[in-house]
Amino acid sequence: MTFRLTLQPANVFFTPKTLHRFPKAFNFLSQISITMSESDQPDSINPTSQNVLQTTQNYPVPLSPPLPSVSKNIELTRAMSASSKSSLFSLSKNDVVYEDQWLIVVNKPQGIYCESVLESVPKLLFDSAESVAGTEANVPELHLANRLDRDTSGVMIITKSHKVAAKLVKAFTDHKVSKTYIARCIGSAPKWERITVKSGHGRSKFGAWRVYAASDVGRTLPGGSVVRDMETSFEIISINGQGSFKEPSEFRTDEDNIVVVEEKAVIDGDANKDEILVRARPRSGRTHQIRLHCQYLGISIRGDVKYEGVSEWKGITYDGHELHAESLSLEHPITGLPVMFRAPVPSWACEALQP
Repeated sequence: MTFRLTLQPANVFFTPKTLHRFPKAFNFLSQISITMSESDQPDSINPTSQNVLQTTQNYPVPLSPPLPSVSKNIELTRAMSASSKSSLFSLSKNDVVYEDQWLIVVNKPQGIYCESVLESVPKLLFDSAESVAGTEANVPELHLANRLDRDTSGVMIITKSHKVAAKLVKAFTDHKVSKTYIARCIGSAPKWERITVKSGHGRSKFGAWRVYAASDVGRTLPGGSVVRDMETSFEIISINGQGSFKEPSEFRTDEDNIVVVEEKAVIDGDANKDEILVRARPRSGRTHQIRLHCQYLGISIRGDVKYEGVSEWKGITYDGHELHAESLSLEHPITGLPVMFRAPVPSWACEALQP
């Protein structure tokens, strides 16, 4: 008998009386088991691999490599550590970027699950209300408006009502929210200052997320999922400490430097490795989008072992990837006024600007 496990993101709601607990480690371990399944191993190891099946059955062929074998144990260790840290996590006032009667915006730390951030909001609101009014306040129903990967830090919006949540979900779905991220990457210094990458994005049955050709968008993968489009614009902030920090509002794309992915990238593995700080603006919101496009460009994010990023660099071992959700720009769901929520720049980004 064969069982199929499907992991899907859930909209999380709770009230003060019912704080749901989330099986973080179980979800991650299940995902590890799925993504490292036999169907996703290199052809030289498994002659009936995913790529062979896709070719014989006319399925789209992924253009990015499968998960490195070394990533399984490292990711397992990180998941267990994050589960332990998340169980003890509590938001402080210093983590709050913005708050009004409809929203609370926080700076999520690296290595903490989103659900743990959400769970700690009621206590933060309760303590704040007590300190102001001296009486117990009713904690509203809370909802995650956006999610970040476990090891991605930065801006998270949490709504205080279903109505506001619905409006923000629609804004994200309709691509009316502009997002910027900062990533510290390792690879050969790019010859471009700005670039936009357009490709397909998908995950076949029991597989990992991979880059597909742009022309494969809309085609069906093994298991029934469909290749979807993804587009990310990048700009260089610094290379080996040479450069200067620009404001996210200054982000500009180069309309003359657009890569439409149709074949595998050619990466020189023997080339010198540089430290590159980039800003990314995803036009779509695909899972691991920036991480996948950095890998395709040959500048994998430092610490991102899932997508060929180094786990050790200059004698230092990294506990997670260095990707930070820097800003979210949108119309306020109630007032309609334009707002930009920004999280403080992490220490590793400041270090990257030092020669």
